[in-house]
Amino acid sequence: MAIVVSIFPVLLWRMMAFQTNLLQAKGIQVLPPVNFTVTVSALAEVLLQWKPNPDQEKNDTVKYEVDIMTPTLDPFNTKKTCSTRTVVLHNGFSARIRTLLPYNNSQMESNWVTAKLQAPPGAVETSVTNLSCVIYMAINNTASLHCNWLAGKEAPEDTKYFLFYRYNSYTEECQEYSKDNWKRNIGCRFSNTYIKTSEIDEVVVVHINGSSKYTAIKPFEQLFNPNAIEKVNPPRNVTVSLKQNNLLVMWEMPDSFFIKECFEYEFNIYNWKTGYKKTWETKLNSFSLRIDDTCRYSIKIRANHQSWCSEGIWSEWTESVYTGENQPRTSLDSKAYMVLIALIVFVCAMSLLIAIICRKYHLWSRLFPPIPTPQNSIKNLFLNKSYQVKEMCYIICTEETINSLWLLPLPRHMLSLYFFCIVLLESN
Repeated sequence: MAIVVSIFPVLLWRMMAFQTNLLQAKGIQVLPPVNFTVTVSALAEVLLQWKPNPDQEKNDTVKYEVDIMTPTLDPFNTKKTCSTRTVVLHNGFSARIRTLLPYNNSQMESNWVTAKLQAPPGAVETSVTNLSCVIYMAINNTASLHCNWLAGKEAPEDTKYFLFYRYNSYTEECQEYSKDNWKRNIGCRFSNTYIKTSEIDEVVVVHINGSSKYTAIKPFEQLFNPNAIEKVNPPRNVTVSLKQNNLLVMWEMPDSFFIKECFEYEFNIYNWKTGYKKTWETKLNSFSLRIDDTCRYSIKIRANHQSWCSEGIWSEWTESVYTGENQPRTSLDSKAYMVLIALIVFVCAMSLLIAIICRKYHLWSRLFPPIPTPQNSIKNLFLNKSYQVKEMCYIICTEETINSLWLLPLPRHMLSLYFFCIVLLESN
């Protein structure tokens, strides 16, 4: 049996060759096309053109077989005399073509004709590496494009990379770059693009070239399926209900033009008491589970497209939803708490620093000089009067005066003056 199977292809080939020779014996020839050219018509796009051989007998059944040789083998047949193909061109491009002439149950083939494009100039390992791109869809179905890459190993420090993207016939250069330590562009962000992930069989072309004073920078191109690099939006309106030990979690599909059946979900639950955590996959918009109602749980969901609906990139997890009383502090509360602590520490530190500086450089006395107090005229008046009376008493109450007063017969008020003078003299 194996011998028969191995001999059959040989017999078939000989039969076709015999029929071809028979057709050629009848004067029927198949000639290759002429003027086969390949030109670059857009980023990562080539236009293949040719003309039928003028010596070829006109026949409505004539068609052409085209083989795209690089970057990968991609054969196709066509009756047209031109074709457009989207392929990466940074390593060059080559294609070949031949004429096919069906005749009864056989097919005659011409010789191949080849056309090539040389690879663009540039030093080895100066082109970017590890290029990755992500599409984010907004609620209004507008798409933003984010790309990141690494500089080539042999790229000089002064290398400047420039990114372009093409979708259908629209081409745009990046205006918003992120840079590495040598100020080289290693990331790009388009906040609004013409990309439509709803369109099937379309590709996003990303082209990055560069320049340097020291060497030629080799360009790099990559093709992306928009659906494959779309980061899905997270599910919406997650709700939790708990009745005794029965937990029911429900949510709505993400913002997207895809139908509800296109999505799959991952359901994550965490037990704060025991530390137990588990993740389930589901294609429904709800999940039920029996749990210990004496424990506290946090639940979060994320979404993606199913494989039959152009699988993309998993969405971010939703904000955690909690069940039970005395719920743990949410991430937002924790952030606010940390910010408050940091603010208090900063204010205290600044106050202490200002106090030390003011004390060292005597700034308080300069900033806040003492306010002069007004003179108390009434108090000064009494002080002046008392001083004058005291001076008079010193003048009057001399020792000679006292002795004279003692010898004279004086009235009562004079005696009072006598004793006042004695007290004054003794106090001094």
